[in-house]
Amino acid sequence: MRTLIRAAAALLLAASLAPAHAASDFPKEHPIDWIVPYPAGGGTDIVARTLQAGMSKILDQNIVVENKPGAATAIGAEFVAHANPDGYSILSGDTATLSANPPLYPHLGYDPQRDFTPIGMMARFNLILVVNPALPIHNMKEFMTWAKAQKNGVHYATPGTGTPHHLATALFALRTGLNLINVPYRGAAPAIQDVMSGQVPMMFVDSASGQQYIASGKLRALAVASKTRLPVLPNVPTLIESGLPGFEAYAWQGLVAPKGTPEEIVNTLNAALNETLKSPEVIAKFKALSLEITPSTPRQLDDYARAERAKWTRVIQNAHITIE
Repeated sequence: MRTLIRAAAALLLAASLAPAHAASDFPKEHPIDWIVPYPAGGGTDIVARTLQAGMSKILDQNIVVENKPGAATAIGAEFVAHANPDGYSILSGDTATLSANPPLYPHLGYDPQRDFTPIGMMARFNLILVVNPALPIHNMKEFMTWAKAQKNGVHYATPGTGTPHHLATALFALRTGLNLINVPYRGAAPAIQDVMSGQVPMMFVDSASGQQYIASGKLRALAVASKTRLPVLPNVPTLIESGLPGFEAYAWQGLVAPKGTPEEIVNTLNAALNETLKSPEVIAKFKALSLEITPSTPRQLDDYARAERAKWTRVIQNAHITIE
């Protein structure tokens, strides 16, 4: 009997020490899987792969980026939500994953608050209001005059319903009272092409996708949705300057892990992420894409995601946005 009691006590002690031991050994066991819930080559994928090398070096462990696109990021998000909370599965969570999807999709297979542990912010894509350059519009005053004169409303392109570009335009319509009609595409590239060709007159484009076309004159930038002007577009005013106080909208990226991931592991990943964001290589790459680097603590990402979720839930409800 005493032998059995001692054996049981030893097992309990081992079980109690196992999580701490596993956390202290992280990430020595095997490579880390970084899930990107979008196809390869897009903005979210570029951010992950840009940070992958630096974080791998700091952690002394390979990080493997794996694309799991589909269902408005829900496929990749569900995969990580149900993964083992040991730090070896992490997710690029963006505006859609952590903020817009819950009010848009009532039957999501994950809950951003319940199922994820925040690690840290990564970057924000600035959004820019652009028009086809053939239109007689060169500033926001001319745009408002022209848009109000369109009796059947104004169509605008988006990379898809529920994307940050769509939500920013819905907020813009609510704030200005304009009749704006969404024309959703399958991604940013075809949306931009149709604005450049004149099939659709306007859109909010993210800086990474649209900067080259603005620079070449194929798109005309009227205003930016960020708090301050962009260094690459110093002569383009903000929407705040253009008469919309407090107007801000971004496509942003954060890194999360499954709920229950030990704090020690989260802090290790956060430190590696923030150190990588400070590297000259990452700063140069993100600057070229007009991305805003946004290092943070896990708590700051959590607070930001909560605030964004509340904000875009109100916009979705007030604009009556639904997924058909």
